[in-house]
Amino acid sequence: MIRRYPGTVLLISLLAACGKGEAPRRTASASASAEAHVQAPVILFLGTSLTAGYGVDPAAAYPAVIQRMVDSAGYSYRVVNAGVSGETSAGALRRTAWLFRDVPPSILILETGANDGLRGLDPDSLEANLLAILEHASSLNPPPRLVLAGMEAPPNMGRSYTARFRAAYRSASSRSGATLIPFLLADVAGVDSLNLPDGIHPAAAGHRVMAQTVWRALGPLLEASPSD
Repeated sequence: MIRRYPGTVLLISLLAACGKGEAPRRTASASASAEAHVQAPVILFLGTSLTAGYGVDPAAAYPAVIQRMVDSAGYSYRVVNAGVSGETSAGALRRTAWLFRDVPPSILILETGANDGLRGLDPDSLEANLLAILEHASSLNPPPRLVLAGMEAPPNMGRSYTARFRAAYRSASSRSGATLIPFLLADVAGVDSLNLPDGIHPAAAGHRVMAQTVWRALGPLLEASPSD
């Protein structure tokens, strides 16, 4: 049984024909399709508000966009969005035991650390938390394929902190064997038209750019080992 996580949207869609103002009519084929979707291998997005889709419709968040891309490409995977706003890498680590138990992933896409940077937390602790999450995932049977989405520290933290922060992702990726996305917000950060008025969280258009960035890492994994 799949549980709902606080601040999390589980992106499970069922397409059924219905007339305006009428209840959907569930056919045998639609029910079978829904059951197959629920049983499909999981692409688990473990992340922060960037993954949860803060400030946008859940269907506009980049994991939901990825689900549509997966479907269009003909792959039978189910995207689960386990993004929690405001969470640090330590918080993500604390969730992994029950999260991996309840939703064992075939592919894990880890996005965390942005809030560590905003709070000026030690990059060494960030690296340790990233590696612990990835190693825990690797211990699953069967182990999922791993993707690590890198982040950048705010520039006001200084050059030394910024360099150490960036290196934490590179090191965790190298040590775990995870595919590294160097910067999840590439071509989005600092672009007013792609972000909400707070200048931090992407708007729907920004999430579409993020989805393309993730797809460049995810697509080859799906092609190399399709679920069907």
